[in-house]
Amino acid sequence: MLEWLLNLDGNILLFIQEYIRVPILTPFVKFITTLGNGGGIWILLTLIMLIIPKTRRVGCMMTAALIGTLLVNNILLKNLVARTRPYEVIAGLTYLVPKPGEYSFPSGHAGSSFAVACVMFRELPKKYGIPALVLAILIALSRLYVGVHYPSDVLFGIISGIAISYAAVAVVEWIDKLKNKNSEEK
Repeated sequence: MLEWLLNLDGNILLFIQEYIRVPILTPFVKFITTLGNGGGIWILLTLIMLIIPKTRRVGCMMTAALIGTLLVNNILLKNLVARTRPYEVIAGLTYLVPKPGEYSFPSGHAGSSFAVACVMFRELPKKYGIPALVLAILIALSRLYVGVHYPSDVLFGIISGIAISYAAVAVVEWIDKLKNKNSEEK
């Protein structure tokens, strides 16, 4: 079963390379994938939310989501699973961006993108949340297009990002309740 999944992962990437990669689309996809480098676009959006008093609470949730995905995906799981990048394993697969310096599983780009975008989608008006989710989807898919992640890396990054977004909101709400309880006692 595991070998079948690994073969499926590889075949999907080779299909993308053969039939979906086109010269006119490649610069756009490379730009999209770069937005997710180091969580850059999500950190910027989080800082904007933290600066604006009306959205500061959501900014705190986004901060918690970013910290959560960094700890769970990038520090814990990547080093625990230690999965080799697909271009190092799949014969004929080429990558289109500089080699990432860490392991493949799970996708940090997908994880951070969905962690923050899901907080934005649930906590902000849809005119902000929907574009955030669209960007998260594009960043996640871009990792397949540029050949640096297996589909299962991206899928798990998405799932973990969504789960971490719920945990981040719960943590901020819990802290708010503690603050309110303490202020009532004074």
